[in-house]
Amino acid sequence: MKILITGAAGFIGSHTSERLKDLGHEVVGIDNFSPYYDVSLKKLNAKALSDKDITILQVDLRSDDLAEKLPSDFDYIFHFAAHPGISNTSTFEDYFTNNILATQRLLEFAENFPKKPFFVNIATSSIYGLEATFPESVPPKPASWYGVTKLAAEQLVLAKSREKKLQGTSFRLFSVYGPRERPDKLYTRLIDCGLNNKAFPLFEGSEKHLRSFTYVQDIVDGIVSVIGKETICNGEIFNLGTETESTTAQGIATVEEILQTKIETEKKPPRAGDQSRTKANIDKARKLLGYNPKTTLKEGLLAQTEWFRNSF
Repeated sequence: MKILITGAAGFIGSHTSERLKDLGHEVVGIDNFSPYYDVSLKKLNAKALSDKDITILQVDLRSDDLAEKLPSDFDYIFHFAAHPGISNTSTFEDYFTNNILATQRLLEFAENFPKKPFFVNIATSSIYGLEATFPESVPPKPASWYGVTKLAAEQLVLAKSREKKLQGTSFRLFSVYGPRERPDKLYTRLIDCGLNNKAFPLFEGSEKHLRSFTYVQDIVDGIVSVIGKETICNGEIFNLGTETESTTAQGIATVEEILQTKIETEKKPPRAGDQSRTKANIDKARKLLGYNPKTTLKEGLLAQTEWFRNSF
């Protein structure tokens, strides 16, 4: 099959691109190479994909003429591109244009295909709100611009399914970590601080936060499982993540154990909208998709540490 992946030079998008290529599909990736974090890191990911004969194009979903820049014969679209996370330096417009407007423009592009592609939206546990421990049937209560705009994007996709204009599904991901994790995220920053004798910025109270820290390859397992299950997945939402909860303090201790060092912390004020607890309820994904994440936190962090040592 021919597959389009948006945000392909990013963390999870790049891993999914590689997996789909390894499964024998033709993969075309697009990315706008946003300066949200160091663009050189995205270019390293893009080079790794290009080395595997995966086409990477620089395309901005918010403004480019997609019909002019892209072919219209994809069987699948995996939509990772987004303005991520909770950031004090990001504006509402950043979240709105990247998460809502870009998704709507991509859907309009897909609607005009002679053969309609199956649309896989990549969403987030932030849609649930300050606690994310629920099944997919529970009404969402997002508490951040990120969560609000990702919920809107998800509903745009599902609306097309309800209208029978496109088939599609949405995956809500829980606390993904692993090689290529963004430099502003917990574990890449922790490893950097531990190896380079820097103080780790710890938001007040966050050491007690509970998370379903999920290794990236376990997430990719769930995402690619949609192929061949289009009828089952159409119009549905699935949680993807591990059912094992760990505190941020336990995560810090695991990195310290791997690095055999003590990481100094620098207390920061709490972040508005930060989740206090996430625990992936994956009963639906396990039943319908055969989803079963297995990687332990230590196993995943050993792989991430090795990647960091080899990359920086």
